[in-house]
Amino acid sequence: MTAYSTYTDQELATLLKGGDGDAFAEIYERFFSVLYVHAFNRLRDKDEAKDAVQELFTSLWDKRESLSFTNLSNYLYTSVRNRVMNVVSHRAVQSKYLSKLPKSIVIEECVTDHRLRERQLADIIAKEVATLPPKMREAFELSRKTSMTHKEIAEKLGITEQSVRSHVKNALKILRIRLGLALYIVLLLTY
Repeated sequence: MTAYSTYTDQELATLLKGGDGDAFAEIYERFFSVLYVHAFNRLRDKDEAKDAVQELFTSLWDKRESLSFTNLSNYLYTSVRNRVMNVVSHRAVQSKYLSKLPKSIVIEECVTDHRLRERQLADIIAKEVATLPPKMREAFELSRKTSMTHKEIAEKLGITEQSVRSHVKNALKILRIRLGLALYIVLLLTY
């Protein structure tokens, strides 16, 4: 294999135009970091900077046969600068559009949707909890809805602490099976 790292930018560009993947890999290795830093300094966003540079290299490979430039590094810097300006322009348009929307509509829609999903989830959970055996349901609800300890629940229900632990553990096991893993995680965190 040829040592592509010893080739000049112009030699690599010529090989790239001929479809040489190793030449492209060397160009990528040689320029990615510097172009990324250049893009990041303008955008101040890691993901957007990385995307801009990645898109540049994708375009470079896709258009390799039709590219015409005299200086590879100038071409890459100009291309990344243009991509950065496109991102900045897009941000400005997006910001202008969002600023014209009534803020209450955007916020209200999000809150309303969140509340609706929360209510639906709470209803599903409540229905499943209601189907648990009475003592198990009572122990489970006291452990989740109040700040009572297992000892306090045991005293209130007139059962042992170990029974409370078993009821809560078995209730969680049953609900996990009935509700599925995703709802089970939500149940552990919120109910």
